[in-house]
Amino acid sequence: MLTRLKKLFLITAMSTTIIAAPLGSASAEEMSSAIKSDADTAFELGLLIGDGTGVDTAYLSKASTRLQAAIISLRLNGELKEALAFTGKSNFSDAAQVGTANQSVLAYLKSKPEIGWQGAGNNRFEPNAAISSQQFYKVILENLGYKSGSDFTYQQSETFAASHGLKEIAGKSSLLNAHLATSLVEALSANTKDGMPFFDTLQTSGVIAPESTLPQGERIGLGQNDKLGKYFTDKNGRALYFFTKDAENVNSCQGDCLKNWPIYYDANLQIPAWLNKADFAVITRTDGTKQLTYKNWPLYYFVKDSKPGDVTGEGVGGVWFAAKSDYAIMLGTSKEAGNYLTDDYGRALYYFDKDTSGKSVCEGDCLVNWPAYSSSSVSVPSTIKGSDIGTITRSDGSKQASFKGFPLYYFIKDKAHGELNGQGVNKVWYIVNPASFNGTTASTTPTAPTVKTYNIDIKEYSFGKEALTVEAGSKVIFTNYDEMKHNAVALDGSFATPLLAKGDTYTVTFDKPGTYNYFCEPHKSFMTGQIIVK
Repeated sequence: MLTRLKKLFLITAMSTTIIAAPLGSASAEEMSSAIKSDADTAFELGLLIGDGTGVDTAYLSKASTRLQAAIISLRLNGELKEALAFTGKSNFSDAAQVGTANQSVLAYLKSKPEIGWQGAGNNRFEPNAAISSQQFYKVILENLGYKSGSDFTYQQSETFAASHGLKEIAGKSSLLNAHLATSLVEALSANTKDGMPFFDTLQTSGVIAPESTLPQGERIGLGQNDKLGKYFTDKNGRALYFFTKDAENVNSCQGDCLKNWPIYYDANLQIPAWLNKADFAVITRTDGTKQLTYKNWPLYYFVKDSKPGDVTGEGVGGVWFAAKSDYAIMLGTSKEAGNYLTDDYGRALYYFDKDTSGKSVCEGDCLVNWPAYSSSSVSVPSTIKGSDIGTITRSDGSKQASFKGFPLYYFIKDKAHGELNGQGVNKVWYIVNPASFNGTTASTTPTAPTVKTYNIDIKEYSFGKEALTVEAGSKVIFTNYDEMKHNAVALDGSFATPLLAKGDTYTVTFDKPGTYNYFCEPHKSFMTGQIIVK
């Protein structure tokens, strides 16, 4: 049943914080044949070349620049080879910021202002400046044959691109190379202004090899919702969902459930370049059908979503949620334990009943067995308040995720999807039911009231000019600063200090409310005082 999702966690005693590690995945052979990244496709088609090691993770995580966008534009219109061989001497004033080959490219762009790369003003190109999605969609649209200024304005770049099916990277103020990869693959399926498929145009011009083919099958798209943010869709824009009961058993949805929540599967899946291929897998259900998963969560449709943009399945029954890549936490559901918090891969999270709000007391060996959970993501299922998820700073300065202010942990003995081996350990470790959890026993144990302390300084034959007002239970410390000995004696006999030499102190506790008048015996004719206890 869970064999495809079982995998040991590699947790070492040297590590005190775990950041969303997967529980398991399909075999490498199955994944490599079924799951393909836009980064792979862009590299195979020659649309992205990458650094010396190709289009790898390091390259994809780098910020994209104006020069990169210009080079891609030249590559798409078949002019890059000519630009690299260009020998013109006139160039932008900041051309020295790049290598010799790229200086030729800049000189080529300067010599051909009609291409649309006139620079950033004052004879500067700013080759290393970041590029936005608006700027890059302008590049793509112009390569599709549309003219900025006549077919669309620069301000309209993203909306005009969206009307032609180009929307995957919209809204980004600065792009990574991963965004470029996905935008390029996305553009292959668009039509040029002349109505020709862009892919066919690039093949005809020799930019793409004649034996190459467009990616086939399904692809993970991104929908946008004001409340949910970005969520996964299929290639037609239909929302995909997670089922919290799958945390315990990936075959939890059966019979009528599957009629309402059909499975999502295709033998070939294309994914955006910024997603990790290792997070996708294919499982074989008990009835022999196959299903795609993301971070161990099987993916489903909802039958009541009638059109792209519908997310009517969000929150249904408190167990169905839009599939997303950026959950800080998710929910699992157990037949015995009910709902509980998990990380984004479905691994159970726990609280320590000895912790107090904002503070972890789990250190040393405790932290080896109960590693701290940390996440840089921000999204939560819609049934949970985003404000309930936060972070605390541990004693070593590291960050730990928290729920309602209380630190969250993994349990080292939870080795397979859905295991709750930490529940009830030593009667201090428990899973977190978000609906009922309001804090630990340690945080709700009544504490002794703080005893306030006041001082009466005896100076220059005086207890002070004003009466002292204190709360019941307070302590009052008499300290003598004179060379002469003094004491304090209550008129009603309720307290009396010994004679205090210079520097001596004496403490009196006042438990009962009332007004206490007192005097110094050796100097009672003029040394008096008053304490009011409320």
